[in-house]
Amino acid sequence: MKGQKGYLLVDKLSHGFSLSALMHKFSRWYELHHERELLAGMSDEALKDIGVSRADVEREVVRPFWDDPMHK
Repeated sequence: MKGQKGYLLVDKLSHGFSLSALMHKFSRWYELHHERELLAGMSDEALKDIGVSRADVEREVVRPFWDDPMHK
């Protein structure tokens, strides 16, 4: 169909990366950043409840936003 060809061209970036995959990656990076901020703001008692030390938190919050422990 005439309209589909244009849509496919818009959805693809160079080297075969799709726009949706790129948006997913940006979304995941924001999610990591936000979760690390929340973790840093937790009280020592709350951290103890989940089995995480303040030193663990300090190591986690200095990691760059693109450092995703789920995608190693």
